[in-house]
Amino acid sequence: MPEPTNPQSAVGTVAVLSRLRPYVREALPRIYAAMVVSVVASAVALAIPQVLQWMVDGPLADGDPGPIWVAAGIVLALGVLEAVLIGARRALVLTPGTHVEARLRNSLYRRLQNLPVAFHDRWPSGQLLSRAVSDLNLIRRWLSFGLVLLVVNVLTIIGGAVILIALNWVLGLIFVAAAVPVILYSFSFERKYSDVARRSQDQTGDLATSVEESVHGIRVLKAFGRGRYALKRFESQAEQLRGTEIEKAKAIAGIWLYLTLIPDLAFGVCLVVGVWLASTGQSSVGELVAFFATGTVLLFPIWSLGYFLAMTLDAKTATLRFFEVMDAENTIIDPEQPAAVSRGRGELVFDDVHFRYQDAPATFPDLVDGVSLTVQPGETMALVGLTGSGKSTLTALTTRLYDVTGGSVRVDGVDVRDLALDDLRSRIAMAFEEATLFSRTVRENVLLGRPDASEEDLREALNIAQASFVDDLPAGLDTKVGEEGLSLSGGQRQRLALARAIAARPEILVLDDPLSALDVDTEALVEAALRRVLATTTALIVAHRPSTVALADRVALLENGRITAVGTHSELLASSAHYRFVISSFDSPEVPATEEVSR
Repeated sequence: MPEPTNPQSAVGTVAVLSRLRPYVREALPRIYAAMVVSVVASAVALAIPQVLQWMVDGPLADGDPGPIWVAAGIVLALGVLEAVLIGARRALVLTPGTHVEARLRNSLYRRLQNLPVAFHDRWPSGQLLSRAVSDLNLIRRWLSFGLVLLVVNVLTIIGGAVILIALNWVLGLIFVAAAVPVILYSFSFERKYSDVARRSQDQTGDLATSVEESVHGIRVLKAFGRGRYALKRFESQAEQLRGTEIEKAKAIAGIWLYLTLIPDLAFGVCLVVGVWLASTGQSSVGELVAFFATGTVLLFPIWSLGYFLAMTLDAKTATLRFFEVMDAENTIIDPEQPAAVSRGRGELVFDDVHFRYQDAPATFPDLVDGVSLTVQPGETMALVGLTGSGKSTLTALTTRLYDVTGGSVRVDGVDVRDLALDDLRSRIAMAFEEATLFSRTVRENVLLGRPDASEEDLREALNIAQASFVDDLPAGLDTKVGEEGLSLSGGQRQRLALARAIAARPEILVLDDPLSALDVDTEALVEAALRRVLATTTALIVAHRPSTVALADRVALLENGRITAVGTHSELLASSAHYRFVISSFDSPEVPATEEVSR
């Protein structure tokens, strides 16, 4: 994951959390109502000591037991009312918080779908997963619980302090003076805790990435007997996270110490002074009872400040991490006024195309370095070259998985950057060498690019891809293939991915070595059936086998990111030594471009 250099990390807590307002707007009326209800509940709790003062200084002092029952009834009624108001507060905030979390998660997922592939190349999946789950859960808990009670408890403490001063200004000032060191320590706590909270949440994301990678690569780890290595690496990361969590706990314990010890010391001083004031007649017993009963009501709001402040800082960090994704630049977007192009021709042109990754060192050459190539409507063009020559990169530019850094890619004379993305990607279908399937049924996977396709079109695509094996699956086309299709063989996954591209009925078909996992016999059957599709479809095929090259009308030879020759297979065999070398390498594992020099 990129280092968290977002300048918002130094922004104040209120400024950061206020960015959630668009997502929280619909829930605000109920959150505000919950605050009002909670403030009323606190006022009711603070009223009880006043009843006690009246009872001690009145009926008890006068020796009249009759009104005591009235006072007891009033205290009971106030207690019941407080409980009802607390229940109402919980009911008000519970549902809106879940709705806010759902809106945040939907927005995050939508953003992840829209962000370019270059973003996903840089960000580990575990970091994105931790933001979508644990961070948004923290925000929901803070909105439903932490925000309301933090505001209410602060108001309760302020209101209680006013009552304490009104009851006895000397004792009240002693209590208020004790708040000064707590407030000063809170500023120090915020700075320290914000840093450790961010570190904890980032480490949680790293840990999630390790779990995801080890589960995804479990076959490799088992095959090489590296399970213990993966476990040690995971334990090291988990231990690092544990240390950070302990650091968080120590920071919280520090503020709890202040929030518990200082008020208790203040109470002790107030008790000594209060007894002296009562003994000298400067204060009544009822006044002291009301003072300490009010102070007791304020204990929970004071003690809980550390917890809710920590929760608020956790929510701030979670919000920063959420907006790191939401604020990520998306350079691959629809044009303001998309071009309208009639469908049906399918001409594909690369005009002096250059491409390099955004974070590539300036000294590195372009991966695609000035490619000019025209694939005529209905023509099949094969791309051949050694590993690293730029074949897959060039195919990715057709559907704007990446944008060119120079030149242009045109479909029917229109720059692909001038087409709406949905329009462009409905015209061009791709099948990748690494066939990715989703945890859905076979039918849903094959019809991903064209969900409204008929049963006849679905069957035709499966037949062309020689994917009749689907009928032998437990539920046929309705069989769920499992995560990433790993319940199927590599060849079966490739055939379903090829069927998916064919079923989309595109004008242009881009195939990045889609037959590499097939055996020779199945490959021959697929190629024979594929010729019917290619006869009426423009196709660009990355080839790593002579049989795949034979499907093409023409062949383009890529060398170090440049087209060095274009022609038929026979013409290039006769005229290009490098082409002959590339074709000869197809019979063995592919060789890096540097090895040709030594031959």
